[in-house]
Amino acid sequence: MENRYKVRKLNQPVDWLVEVPGSKSMTNRALLMAALADGTTTLKGVLFSDDSRNFLGSLQSLGFAVDIDEHAKVVTVAGFNGRIPVNEGEIYVGSAGTAARFLTAMLAMAEGTFVVNASQQMKKRPMKPLFDVLERMGAEIICLEEDGFLPVRIKGIGGRLPMDEMCRLKLDISKSTQFLSALMLISPMVKQGLQIEITSERKDGSYIRITRKMMEQFGAKADFDGSCYTMCSDNSYTPGCYQIEPDVSAACYFYAAAALTGGRTIVKNVTWACMQGDLKFIRLLGGMGCKVSETPDGIEVQGAPEGKLKGLTVDMKDFSDQTMTLAAMAPYADGIVRIENIGHIRLQESDRIHAIATELSRLGIRCDEEQDAVTIYPGEPKPAVVQTYDDHRMAMAFALTGLRTEGIEIADPMCCRKTFETYFEVLDRLCR
Repeated sequence: MENRYKVRKLNQPVDWLVEVPGSKSMTNRALLMAALADGTTTLKGVLFSDDSRNFLGSLQSLGFAVDIDEHAKVVTVAGFNGRIPVNEGEIYVGSAGTAARFLTAMLAMAEGTFVVNASQQMKKRPMKPLFDVLERMGAEIICLEEDGFLPVRIKGIGGRLPMDEMCRLKLDISKSTQFLSALMLISPMVKQGLQIEITSERKDGSYIRITRKMMEQFGAKADFDGSCYTMCSDNSYTPGCYQIEPDVSAACYFYAAAALTGGRTIVKNVTWACMQGDLKFIRLLGGMGCKVSETPDGIEVQGAPEGKLKGLTVDMKDFSDQTMTLAAMAPYADGIVRIENIGHIRLQESDRIHAIATELSRLGIRCDEEQDAVTIYPGEPKPAVVQTYDDHRMAMAFALTGLRTEGIEIADPMCCRKTFETYFEVLDRLCR
């Protein structure tokens, strides 16, 4: 594919039945728990993307027996009951925040010395709150470049904490909930049990709830009393067969296309029973004038006639991956669209608030940028090449603008390999 993708403007409403890959967040959580289980686990519906391949490659580098069938979307992992097969090695996590946080925590609890390396993008993302907690647990972490960031050399504690009673920690998750998910997921390695008191104002979140639910499905338990998460000493993961849900985050782009064109989209196997927080975006589309219903194939979104969207103010803290999607749709609303409580997305693959404001301005749309919010005004976008900042969600979301406006091009479209490597191929096929 060229280094630009020319979006094809649609002259009629969409009528799409789409299948999306498996959930990235669930794939990487399942891979970690399978590696820590006592025996062989088969994962079905696995996402294959840059992020998950880096996670799989890291497990193989650590000596785990991993059998991969990309065509069938199946991975089999032989776990060692919380132990790592080797006691030294180096892993490369690429740009995957989940791999970086989860595997760093796992290696800190393991026996041996390991190096965690990453892409230039991941080297800029915050890690210090996790490093601080792991060091308090007894791990030795040496930053090899910049203090508080990857890459690092880790000397693990082998699950042997310097105390006999339950390990009690304090953690701030205002910059990322992945720090908490990492500690919860590796808790079966901590034989004394683990209690984590959350010191930040934010104490819960949709991805934390996914972590808790998946731990339960793998046979472990994480209790939450409103401020503390407790994982008891007898926690362990049970091997078996696990089905990964379709990626609701990916589905949202196709639902947004229905909203923008006044058309209809069904995404296969996306149901209200899915545990992913981005289901809230589908409900948000209902508030913008769309009709949302469930069919035997999956949830259906029917856009309002002629794609007439309502303006709104929304707190997107709990489904912030869809901030870019809503921002790309916002110029076509009948009033202001204000997105609040999203300051943490400045620390993700790009400074997403600034990226949104910059690219909407490039499209000729007025946008007010704040530290943790953005306000977007109605307008008719003008032709432009949208810059994507090596951020998969910027690329996938702003392609939607081109469905209604002629002359929109997406720079570096293949940055979507991070989570959905065939996104633009699927979009091409649907827009024919």
